[in-house]
Amino acid sequence: MSRSTERGNVSEARTRLLNTATRIFYAEGIHSVGIDRIVAEAQVTRATLYRHFASKEELVLAYLGQADQAIRGQVAAAQASSPSPNDQVRAVARSITDGIQSAGFRGCAFLNAAAEYSDPAHPIHQAVLTHRQWFLDTVTDLLAQTSEATADAAGRHFIMLRDGAMAAGCLFDPKLVSDTFLHGIEGILKARSIPELTSNAAAPAAQS
Repeated sequence: MSRSTERGNVSEARTRLLNTATRIFYAEGIHSVGIDRIVAEAQVTRATLYRHFASKEELVLAYLGQADQAIRGQVAAAQASSPSPNDQVRAVARSITDGIQSAGFRGCAFLNAAAEYSDPAHPIHQAVLTHRQWFLDTVTDLLAQTSEATADAAGRHFIMLRDGAMAAGCLFDPKLVSDTFLHGIEGILKARSIPELTSNAAAPAAQS
C-alpha cells in the first residue's frame, strides 16, 4: 500500500469517526454516548479511534471545532451576500432560521455542550466560550456598520434573541419561532436608525 493510499485511509477513518460522533452527540447529547457506540457506528476499531483522538474529550472538541467552522462559513457567506450592512445582518439572521427549520434540529450545539460541561475551566466549556465570543464580536461589528451609534448593546440583544430562538426552535413551531426571531432582528435594526432620524427631526424645531 502506498503512502498516499495510507493517508487516504487515515483521513477517511477520521472523517467517518468525526461525522458519526457529530451526528450522535448533537442528536442525543455527549455524556450519554460512549466510545463503544461511536466505534460501532463508524465501523472502526477502538485502536483506530484513539489513533486519531487521544480521548473522548478530544473527539468532542473536534466536533465543536467542526460546528464552529460551519457557522463561520455561514456568516462569511452572509457577509458576502450584499454590500448593505443591514442586509448582511438580515442574512446572518436568516442563516440561523434556516438551521432552526432544518430536519433534525436539536438546538445550539454549543449551548447544549455548555449545559453538559458547566465547569468554566473545562476545555470543552472554554471552547464554547471562545466560539460565543467570536460570534458576539462578529455580530457586533456587523451591527456597528449599520449606524454611527455604538453597537455593543445591539450585539448582545442579537445574541439574546438568537439564544432564545435556538432554545425554542426545538420545542415549538420552528416557523413561528423563526418569524418571531427575524421580527426581533428588524426591531434592532430599526432602533439603530432612530437616533439619526430623531436628530434630523429635532433640528428644525431647535431653530424655530
